[in-house]
Amino acid sequence: MKLELVATATFGLEAVVRREIEALGYKIIKTEDGRVTYMGDERAVVRSNLWLRCADRVYVRMGEFKATDFEELFQQTKALEWESIIPLEGTFPVVGGSVKSVLHSVPACQKIIKKAVSMRLSEFYCRETMPETGPEYRIRFIAHKDEFLMLLDTSGVGLHKRGYRVSDVAAPMKETLAAALVQLSFYRKDRVLVDPCCGSGTIPIEAAMIARNIAPGLGRLFAAEGWDIIPAEIWREEKRLAFEAADFDTELNIAAIDIDRRAIKAAKENAEEAGVIDDIDFICMDMTQWKPGAGIPKGVQAGEHGIVISNLPYGVRIGDERSIKRIYSHFADLMTECPEWSFFLITSDKEIEKDIMKRTGRKADRRRKLYNGTIETQFYQYHGERPPKSKIE
Repeated sequence: MKLELVATATFGLEAVVRREIEALGYKIIKTEDGRVTYMGDERAVVRSNLWLRCADRVYVRMGEFKATDFEELFQQTKALEWESIIPLEGTFPVVGGSVKSVLHSVPACQKIIKKAVSMRLSEFYCRETMPETGPEYRIRFIAHKDEFLMLLDTSGVGLHKRGYRVSDVAAPMKETLAAALVQLSFYRKDRVLVDPCCGSGTIPIEAAMIARNIAPGLGRLFAAEGWDIIPAEIWREEKRLAFEAADFDTELNIAAIDIDRRAIKAAKENAEEAGVIDDIDFICMDMTQWKPGAGIPKGVQAGEHGIVISNLPYGVRIGDERSIKRIYSHFADLMTECPEWSFFLITSDKEIEKDIMKRTGRKADRRRKLYNGTIETQFYQYHGERPPKSKIE
């Protein structure tokens, strides 16, 4: 069955998600703010949920139309072929949002859409009422400027819920954003990677999973696993292929550093749950005392071409101004002393680039606006010297 699929994404990560979808071999139809639309089939639903590291959810696109009154919304919704996917026993709750639309009441829209879908399915299955005793086919509507996009949620719980986070600390980063930061750094498994403010370890864990080619969705369940249109054999086959694709042989050099012992404990617990605890050095220390080399990660010496990726503490969420300034100053010193290292720093504090500029005379090579939860941040990218050719081939 040909399906039009929609992968949603945090604002700023659309291009990353697009590249992931293309790497899976699927044709992109369009890329918009917060979502990427592409063509696939039943197997594409399975592979997308298993392998997309940076998408929030994967949906089936049912249709799109304009509606400015409730009668129009009812008739347009009822005209869509819901029975092509939702079976007789299917449960179909309705969720959604409305922005800059005449039909701005979300509860009212939910009620009308539910009624329209129920009537369509009742007529198709020749039933007075739908039993809704089976698997969930959650309907999501997105109303923007009177245009309604109708979707069916194949993921269920958001894709950032990998299943390995068993311990948290203050201001945890979503796994999908952490994976995107790693991919935007162009990290490769033969490189050294350090997160000197690791918190609960999400960035190092995602880096290890990427290096090991561990499918991010391999350890969890999805809403579409109960759908009639996708044979259980496809799920079994794709999960088996994903397990076989993992690389457990390559030696990795990843370090997770934090001044808080509770954070290091949480990071270790999460890494163990993710199956990558042996791939990461966990070190409790003040990051302003750390310098590249000196055996951190294990065996790494000065002169290595490494990568630092870190979600810096910033006053909006955690940390105090004096300690934050110390961290910024230390990063500036490291950039001067270790020109072969690359630094990728995410923060909502717009003063960091100015502080580093004062000490190094250097602006970020690139910056990208991203959202860490609801907080607007900048991802500052300071590129180091290119590694020797043998390191990047």
